[in-house]
Amino acid sequence: MYAQMEESNRINIAKRLLIRLSDSLTKLENVEIALRVYGHQSMKQKRNCRDTKLEVPFGELNQIQIRDKIKNIKPKGTTLIAYSLQEAAYDFPRDPSSRNIIILITDGIEECDGDPCAVSLALQKQGVILKPFIIGLGKNAKFRNEFDCVGQFFEAKTEKDFQNVLNIVISQALNNTTLQVNLLDAYGRPTETDVTMTFYENHSKKMVNNFVHTLNYRGLPDTFYLDPSIAYDIEVHTTPKIERKNYKLTAGKHNTLALDAPQGKLNLVIDGITNYNNLQALILHPKTNEIIHVQSFNDIEKYLVGIYTLEILSLPRIRQENVSVKQSKTTTIQIPQPGKLSIVKRKNIVGGIYHKKDNKMLQIFSFNEGASEEVVLQPGKYYIITRSGSNKSTLETQIREINIKSGRLEQIAYY
Repeated sequence: MYAQMEESNRINIAKRLLIRLSDSLTKLENVEIALRVYGHQSMKQKRNCRDTKLEVPFGELNQIQIRDKIKNIKPKGTTLIAYSLQEAAYDFPRDPSSRNIIILITDGIEECDGDPCAVSLALQKQGVILKPFIIGLGKNAKFRNEFDCVGQFFEAKTEKDFQNVLNIVISQALNNTTLQVNLLDAYGRPTETDVTMTFYENHSKKMVNNFVHTLNYRGLPDTFYLDPSIAYDIEVHTTPKIERKNYKLTAGKHNTLALDAPQGKLNLVIDGITNYNNLQALILHPKTNEIIHVQSFNDIEKYLVGIYTLEILSLPRIRQENVSVKQSKTTTIQIPQPGKLSIVKRKNIVGGIYHKKDNKMLQIFSFNEGASEEVVLQPGKYYIITRSGSNKSTLETQIREINIKSGRLEQIAYY
């Protein structure tokens, strides 16, 4: 730090600018600063890799203490960045609502075999700190390779550079940064809205914010404030959801993020008066068969524009393929009104209800032991295959055909 920087040396320039910075920061509301120093207690030949100290803890109106400490700092020893970062994690007050930011100033790289990148990443994943700001003083070709993985790196070769970098860092850390999310329809217009958006911190995966997207009074996507020091993973809770990974804001600016989110509606309807309590359909990805959503009948829900497969959980199940959802349109899927089959049992019956499809018998319902049962079925022909539970002869199997009609009750009795 005693190396020359223009007409002075690095340490004197750093002291002068940091004192000015601390004086300006302590005047801001809801901002507290602390001072940790490393390599200033032991001489370099001792290679003390624990030489770091919190000289001034966080607190209100501590600028005089910070100014006095900065004035008396004398660089002596080793550059121990990894250990200093690790210790700095314990300096912050335990307040989950605070944003913990580290500004690291150095004119050298790690000299104690530590791994600053691993330490920084671990602290970010734990949600202890946001990605650090690193200011490298002087002309050192190794700086960027060494510190790019640690945090957001800035190089300062002159006093003017140093002053400008400090201003940029403070601006990014403190100034208001806005974001406008444009959810685009099929025609590229930002007309889609009324969906929830979740913002996660990219490194820690910690949830940061939830917003319900809206259009303002001018019909434009509304603007909101975000912390620019974080890279975000964004989920827009359309069906299926839209994701944007590692999104970085430009600090102190109005940012606009455009995402393709064209939507239409799917209306599931049962003809006539239904006996279903809550009939549902699985909404599937047409290629992977992944379940995207479960929708109840007689409900209308929004989906991204596209082609879907429906698996309707009736008896028997109905598979509806190539269901097209179009921009701002409502696609209606209607199934027949079901009928009902009453099975009256005065003895234990083994067996079930079968449906013949593509010349194969498919079991759609298995009888329970004991009491009589009622089963809601789609219209069609069914086979009731049974045997008395007390009869041990396979040849006593009975097969009965029954035709179920919409809105009708059929009955089978076993005495």
